[in-house]
Amino acid sequence: MIRALTGLSTRHAWKVIALWAVLGLALTVLSQTLVYRVTQTQSGDFLPAQYDSAAALKIGEERFGVKPDANAVTVLVARADGKPLTGPDHRRVGAVADQLGHRRVKMPTPKDPPPSFLIEDHSQTPGVRPVVVAPDRSFELLSVQLTGNSTDPGLQDVYRAFRDRAKGEFAKAGMRTGFTGGLADVVDTADAEESTGKVVGALMTGLIVLINILVFRSALAAFVPLLAVAIIGGAAAGAVVGAAMLTGIKLDPSTPSMINVVLIGIGVDYFLFLLFRFREQLRSRPEQPARAAAAEVSARIGTAITSAALTIVAAFATLGIATFGQFRVLGPAVAVSVLVMLLAALTLMPALLAVTGRKMFWPSRALKREPREGSAARFGALVARRPLALALSSVALLVALAAGLAGIRMDFGQSGGTRHTPAAATSAEISRALPAGVSDPATVYVTAKAGHTLSADGLGALPRALSEVKGVGQIGRTTLNDDRTAARIDLYLTADTQSQQARDLVSGPVRDAVARNTPAGTEAHVGGTAAVFADISTAVGHDLKVVFPVAAVLIALILLVLLRSLLAPVVLMIAVGLGFAATLGASTLVFQHLLHKPGVNFVLPLVLFLFVVALGTDYNILISDRIREEMERPGPARAAVARAVRHTAPAIATAGVVLAASFGTLAVNSAPSTQQIGFATALGIMLSAFVLSIVLVPALAAILGRGTWWPFRPGRPQGRHHTEPPTAAPGPQHDRVSVH
Repeated sequence: MIRALTGLSTRHAWKVIALWAVLGLALTVLSQTLVYRVTQTQSGDFLPAQYDSAAALKIGEERFGVKPDANAVTVLVARADGKPLTGPDHRRVGAVADQLGHRRVKMPTPKDPPPSFLIEDHSQTPGVRPVVVAPDRSFELLSVQLTGNSTDPGLQDVYRAFRDRAKGEFAKAGMRTGFTGGLADVVDTADAEESTGKVVGALMTGLIVLINILVFRSALAAFVPLLAVAIIGGAAAGAVVGAAMLTGIKLDPSTPSMINVVLIGIGVDYFLFLLFRFREQLRSRPEQPARAAAAEVSARIGTAITSAALTIVAAFATLGIATFGQFRVLGPAVAVSVLVMLLAALTLMPALLAVTGRKMFWPSRALKREPREGSAARFGALVARRPLALALSSVALLVALAAGLAGIRMDFGQSGGTRHTPAAATSAEISRALPAGVSDPATVYVTAKAGHTLSADGLGALPRALSEVKGVGQIGRTTLNDDRTAARIDLYLTADTQSQQARDLVSGPVRDAVARNTPAGTEAHVGGTAAVFADISTAVGHDLKVVFPVAAVLIALILLVLLRSLLAPVVLMIAVGLGFAATLGASTLVFQHLLHKPGVNFVLPLVLFLFVVALGTDYNILISDRIREEMERPGPARAAVARAVRHTAPAIATAGVVLAASFGTLAVNSAPSTQQIGFATALGIMLSAFVLSIVLVPALAAILGRGTWWPFRPGRPQGRHHTEPPTAAPGPQHDRVSVH
C-alpha cells in the first residue's frame, strides 16, 4: 500500500502538489478564524463531574448564572495624588462604575475583515460592581466581567477598548487605574511577548534553513521542507479544528501551539530522512531518472516513516483514556495532526522530490562524486571496535542524569512567574494591602435537597467555622439564589490562589470544615481556582499511572511488528526508558534544585514521556531498521553496524538538532509550564538522537550481533571472525541503500 501510494504521487506529482496547496491554504484560513470557537480556557471544565470543584462549577452555572466563559478583571481605582479616598471619592467611583456597566463596548473592525460568517462579534456590555476598599483607603477595587474566550484576539480587543475607556473616565474624575487578573494578565502578556515571539520564530526558521544549507549546500533543500511543512501544518490544524467542531469537543488553548511545534519538528525530520536517502540514491545510480529514484526512495523509507509516525499516534492516542479532559483532547488532536503529516510524507514529499529531481541539490556538486570518509564513518568504526565501552559510558551518563529524580515534586502553579507587566504591578499593589486571594476567591456552594429551602441564619455555623480556618483572611457574606435553594459563600485566602499553599488549604482544612459543618439536608462543594487545581492534581496522578504503561505496551507492539524480533524491541524500550528518566531527572535538577522552583510542572512527566518516548523512538526505529538492512548482507555484524551508523548518523543528528530547536522555542515563553516543557523536550530529543540512537543502540547491536534480531537472524556472516570491525570504508556499491 505504501509503495502504491508513493508511486501514484510521483507519477502525478504536480496534481498532488496542487491539491495539497489548495487544501493547506483553505484549512489554514479555517483554523485561524475558527480555532477560538473550539477552545475553552477554564481548566475546571476539563475535570470529570465527580470531582468536588467540578460539581461547584456546575452549581455556579445552574443556580447563580455564572457563565462558563466569564472572564473577571479586577480594576484598582485610586486618587491620582496618592491621598486616601474620601466619601465623595467613593461616590464618584461608584458613578463612573455604573456608567461603564451600562455602556456597550464594541469590537473594533479589522482593516481587512474576513467573511462575516467567520467573524464572531464580542461586542458586549460588561458587568461592573464594587468589591472592596483597602483598609487604609488607598484604593477601591471593582470587578469587571467580560464573556468569551480569553485567548481570542477579538475579545482581547474588546478588553483593550474597555480598559482605555475606563482609564479616560476615571482620569476625568481625578483617579488613576490599574487592571489585573485573568483577561488582563493574558492581554498584557500577549502584548509583552508579541515581539519576542516574532524574533524567536524568525530565529528558529533561520536556524533550520542554515542547518539545511550547511548539510546539503542547496537553497531548494533548505526552503522546500519549510514551505511543505507550513502547508501541511495548516491542513493539519484545519483538520483538528474541523473535527472539534463536528464532535463538539473543546480544545485547550495550548493545543494549537503544541501541534504547530510538533508538526514543524517531525515534518522537517521526515523530509530530511527522504532528502538524505534521495541524495545517496542519485549518487549511487546516476543513470536512474530522478522520478524513478524518488519513487524507489519514498517506497523504501516510507515504511520506516509510517512506523515512526504510528508510534507517535499510538502514544498520544492513549491520552484518550485519561480522566483529565485537557489530556484527553490533546492526545487525539496530536494524533490526527501526525496522521495528516504521515499522509503528506507519503504523497506531497515524494511529489516534491519527483518534480525537483537533481535540482533539489543545486548548486551543490556533491551528486557527481562519492563523499570522502567523514566523522560519521569514523564514529561508526569506533562503535564497531569499542561497543562495550561506548554502551557503558552512555548508560553511566543517563543514570547520572536520572539520579536527579530523587526528591522530585510536582508543581501545579499556573502563574506567569516574574513577568514585568502592568497587570503584575497592579496585583502586587493589591496584595500589599489585602489578602492575596481577594481578586480570586475560593467559593463554597451549599444546595438544599429537593423540596427544601435555605436561609442565611440556618447556615450560620458554616461561615463561622470557615472564618476560623487558618489561612482564610476574610469571609464574604452569604448569598442566596432567587429560589433560595442554593447559597454561595466566598472565601478570601491569605495565600495566592495559584500557589501550593492555597491548594493544600482548600483540599485539606477548608473541605474538612465544610464536611463537619454542612447542615443536615444539604450538600456543599468547594470551588474556585485553588480547589480546581487541587482536584487536577488528583486526576493527573491517576492518569500518570494508567497512561504510562498503556503507551509503553502500544509502542512495544509497534516495534515488535516493525523489527520482526523479540529481543530488539526490548533493547529499544530499555534505552528509551533510560532516556526518559535521564531527561526528567535533568529537568528536576535544573528547575527544582538549581532554579529553586516549587517543583516540575505537573504536566511535564506525561508530556515528556509521550514526546521523548514517541519522538525519540523515531530515531531508534530509523537506526535499527538500517542496522537490520545492513545485516541482511553477507559479512561481519559489526561491519554492518559501522555502515549503518555511517549512513544514518548525519540524518539523525541533523533531524535531532532541528526538532530540538523547534521545541526549544517554547523555553523562551514567559509561562513557567511552557518553559519547562520546551527545555525538557529539547533536551530529551538531543539525548535520544546523540546518545541513544547514534551511540547506545548501535553499540548494543554490535555487542549482540545478529542475535539482536532473535529469533530471526538476517543475513549470513562470512568467516569465523565476523565480529571484527571493518578496516576500511565501504565502497559505493555497498552504499546503495542510503540513510533513513
